[in-house]
Amino acid sequence: MRNIILSGIGILLIIGSVFFAKTLIANKYKPKPVKAKVVKTVLTDTVVNKTISIVIPANGSLVAKRRVELYAEVQGVFKPSSKLFKPGQKYSKGQTLIGIDAAEYYASVQSEKSNLYNDIAAIMPDLRLDFPDVFQKWQNYLNSFDLKKTTPELPKMTSDKENYFITGRGIVSRYYNVKNLEQRLSKYNITAPFSGILTEALVTEGTLIRSGQKLGEFIDPSIYEMEVALSKSYASLLKVGEEVTLNNLDKTESYIGHVSRVNGSIDATTQTITAYIDVKNDTLKEGLYLEAHLNAKEEENAIEIDRSLLSESQEIFIVRDSLLDVISAKPVYFSETKVVLKNVPDGTVILKKPVPGAYAGMLVKPLKESDKTRVQ
Repeated sequence: MRNIILSGIGILLIIGSVFFAKTLIANKYKPKPVKAKVVKTVLTDTVVNKTISIVIPANGSLVAKRRVELYAEVQGVFKPSSKLFKPGQKYSKGQTLIGIDAAEYYASVQSEKSNLYNDIAAIMPDLRLDFPDVFQKWQNYLNSFDLKKTTPELPKMTSDKENYFITGRGIVSRYYNVKNLEQRLSKYNITAPFSGILTEALVTEGTLIRSGQKLGEFIDPSIYEMEVALSKSYASLLKVGEEVTLNNLDKTESYIGHVSRVNGSIDATTQTITAYIDVKNDTLKEGLYLEAHLNAKEEENAIEIDRSLLSESQEIFIVRDSLLDVISAKPVYFSETKVVLKNVPDGTVILKKPVPGAYAGMLVKPLKESDKTRVQ
């Protein structure tokens, strides 16, 4: 009885295995569902080569082109004047900026000038006897000598004998000593080298000024200069005299400047080249931060597209018979967001915006900008 039961169970297992195998075989040859092809709609543009203006963006702050840092070369008390030595004060060329009390030094200069006059007067009798031909010119020199004015230049000596005689009496050495004192006396009065405005004042009237002390800064507000650092790749594009458009950060004011000079060397650390832009305007102030747009070059037969459309292998996607393809292009200039390309034939249909996952042979539906506007 037991053998019969086991035989029945074996037969059932065999029959079940046969049916299970048939089921697997049937499923193996069942056709898989075909995925529907997805056609992406892409925004395209037709290439029209033209002349592209390459504009280099840069920024920097304005600095007065002519500026002077005022330092004291002598010591004394700052004398009051008709104008207060304060920031914002305007001075004309030649007007006194700072006057330092030089009464004591002036007296020593006058004493030395008087000694020179006395030394020359002492040799006049000898000149009359030994050098009658040069006596008159030295007499004229004494007559023109004024202690209140700058010491006049000594008469020109015409012979060796005259030269030896005058030099031997110490006249020449005393004369140059007087001129040295007069030169130092002039440093007690600092005048404006040009018409301008005081931007910094570090001393006030009555202050004891010491030699080497900084007194302030003086600038010419009629012309300013902006220093910009550009990539070394733009070195060949910069030209002196090139017109530059400048604007403030709010884009509310614009100015016209010109490239005044370009540095002849490239910074080894930053690999940048420095250019300087001159700009004139009554509303400008030193320290104002501006943005510059340098018209560096006109590139003919070129197009400008987004940088994201150019691959690392310098290729761009084009649309040909509703399929994506790639062609090589020659980039000639990169900006932050755009790239200027050459060697792209006219009439070529290119992508206007990047397509995620794009590849050569991808099926797409081209849509121009005008079509997109009508659909909207």
